[in-house]
Amino acid sequence: MQKKSIKSLSNLAVPLKSKGRFYKENKTLLRTDFQRDRDRIIHSTAFRRLKHKTQVFVNTSGDHFRTRITHSLEVAQIARTLSKFFNLNEDLCETLSLAHDLGHTPFGHAGEEALNNCMKKFGGFDHNIQTLRIILFLENRYYEFKGLNLTFETLDGLLKHNGPIKNNKKYNKILGKNYFKNKINFSLSPSLEAQIASISDDIAYNSHDLEDGLKSNLFKLKDLESIPILKTIILKHKKKIKNYSIDLIIRQIIRDIINEMVRDIILTTQKNIKNKKIKTLSDVYNSKYPIVCFSKNMKLFDKGIKSFLRKKMYYHKNVKINTNQGKKIISKLFRSIKENPKRYINVSKYDNSNILRSICDFIAGMTDRYAINLYKKIK
Repeated sequence: MQKKSIKSLSNLAVPLKSKGRFYKENKTLLRTDFQRDRDRIIHSTAFRRLKHKTQVFVNTSGDHFRTRITHSLEVAQIARTLSKFFNLNEDLCETLSLAHDLGHTPFGHAGEEALNNCMKKFGGFDHNIQTLRIILFLENRYYEFKGLNLTFETLDGLLKHNGPIKNNKKYNKILGKNYFKNKINFSLSPSLEAQIASISDDIAYNSHDLEDGLKSNLFKLKDLESIPILKTIILKHKKKIKNYSIDLIIRQIIRDIINEMVRDIILTTQKNIKNKKIKTLSDVYNSKYPIVCFSKNMKLFDKGIKSFLRKKMYYHKNVKINTNQGKKIISKLFRSIKENPKRYINVSKYDNSNILRSICDFIAGMTDRYAINLYKKIK
């Protein structure tokens, strides 16, 4: 696993020079195309709002629990590590990691579920597609165009970071018919950079949700010993419990979980590249299976953590009280704003031809705090 020093990017990397953007722009000598993409994400309004959006615990629950912005930063850190090891396009990988949750509603997945129900008859709601709406239309920072005008490679990675898209009807309905026609091939596999961003998301929320769950006393360390690989890690650190605080021991355990998963990805991806004879970027795009992935044993470990978190954390009665309240707030806001849109939003700022989608955009962009305060006013 020793990394060699290589000056140029791997043949499997997305090149530093982009294929372009929807709106042509002058180049700059200071930054690459993908550094500009990353910086546009960081400076966007949608990214700043993630500071006050739920990861698991509602933003008002405590100062040290993860929010969407800390989660996104942690995903980016893991993704950069993997990208650097494989000598890929690190700036693209970081951009995809930072941008992947821009479309999330207030109150996390509970808010998304409620907003999707509100929009069921009108195309539905999906936070991944909402990320693209923000990037393409809703951010307003430039004279020349709406949105952020990101590179086609970044758009491709955000579209397909979970794999090729077999049915693009939902995308056409929410983004506009054939918006990416002749620009992005939905049926091809995503870049390695996109695959890394996706699996880094899994590592980050698995490990850090465990840490937040332990700190909030939703479960104990001994409860986690039911997960095989985790039991080995926990028992190693439990021996030190007399000498160190439980908080420090938890942090060391989380650190070991991340290291184990990253190490497994590196070894498994190296084997996949060799066994599947992946030698060029074209081979990556035409691969019928993910290249960046966990080994069989680590997939079981990942599945075990997710199952544990669902049972002990996401469905815990204390968490459910807040998530159910979040759903109630979103549904009430949608109904109230729908009755008199102009009272709440500047219709001209959104999509005047589709007022319900504009209301959806407005609610999806709210922070937890803003949604709660507006709900109290109209209640």
